[in-house]
Amino acid sequence: MPLEVQSPTREPVRSETRWKFWACAYALLILLTGTNLPTPLYRGYQQQFGFSPLVTTLIFAAYVAALIPSLLVAGPLSDAVGRRRVLLPAVATAVLGSLIFALASGTAWLFAARVLQGLSLGFASGTLTAVLAELEPTGNRRRAALVSTVASVGGLGLGPVLAGLLAEYAPAPHVLPFVVEIVLLVPAAVAIASLPQGRTATRWKPRRPQVPKAVRGVFATSGAASFLAFAVIGLFLTLVPTYVAELSRSTNLLLSGAAVALMLASSAAAQLVGYGGRARKLELVGLPLLAAGLVLLAVAGGLRSLTLLLVATVIAGIGQGLAFLGGLTAVSQAAPADRQAEVLSSFYVLIYLGVGVPVIGVGVLATWLGLLLAVQCSAVLIALLCLLVLAIPARRTEEIR
Repeated sequence: MPLEVQSPTREPVRSETRWKFWACAYALLILLTGTNLPTPLYRGYQQQFGFSPLVTTLIFAAYVAALIPSLLVAGPLSDAVGRRRVLLPAVATAVLGSLIFALASGTAWLFAARVLQGLSLGFASGTLTAVLAELEPTGNRRRAALVSTVASVGGLGLGPVLAGLLAEYAPAPHVLPFVVEIVLLVPAAVAIASLPQGRTATRWKPRRPQVPKAVRGVFATSGAASFLAFAVIGLFLTLVPTYVAELSRSTNLLLSGAAVALMLASSAAAQLVGYGGRARKLELVGLPLLAAGLVLLAVAGGLRSLTLLLVATVIAGIGQGLAFLGGLTAVSQAAPADRQAEVLSSFYVLIYLGVGVPVIGVGVLATWLGLLLAVQCSAVLIALLCLLVLAIPARRTEEIR
């Protein structure tokens, strides 16, 4: 019998794909790190520039307001013209946003920097998620979704810790974190530049992204769960650091950033443990845990207990991670291959609406009722909505494996 000769190029090609896969995961991690560097710094900006908690939430909302339109454009655009042509400008915009933060001399600078960060992440997040699904060496979309969610949540958590650490123990607290981010973006740009150019399959025209009819049942159910999961992220990224400072009576910026990072680390750990579970089951386990954590967060404010707040943070983080992993896995698996970026970008629109819209209401409440009571009321309301989503009947569409 003739010996079977294996192709000598197969393994190098697979190794190159594996390298690009992890390099793009790094790019997603660093982009999200940069967008969350301001989290522990908002209190200092408030004191320096003299604005209220409501303005803090509006600065955060400006980021989301820029992010959502760019998400709607980026998905179908990258499907048409190729990933690299969309992602390289996104990295350049992220560098510019960090530079404006580093040079900020007034509130208007913060708004401008956040808008640029929103544009950058809007063009990058759905597109990079689609890239990871395409580059996963074994073609395993579930694994690609896990890497995407862990990188996303990891960036959300790394940003506050990195900024809090540098701001508390290094010079130039409102400058150095953003200089470090610019340096970290250089390898991300190199990784994205290594992607193939891609050929234009169709002439791109601006249009409203649509979710294919076959995916809409999955999209609605998972979108509702992920919207609430990210409403909690928005609450933690904007007002919980100040909430922690009031309960602990400490001005340590690392402590404020670490509380946010604890929630997000718990989310990432839950996703690693939950990997391989059925998408709908992950959501059904995650939402009650998220609700329980939020109720404990409210109780911790009433008792002024930092210990209980940390317990609540861990439970809420676990619930958030499971709910988000279930939602993204379901949508990623259901999306047609030729519309991956478009469907995922539409999904990210929902979750970033969850990040940005509810937190404005919390800012208004904080102006009327004070920060502690506003966070408590918001936490209880989101918890009730989590339980309401649990009552939604099971999808009529085929259950995602």
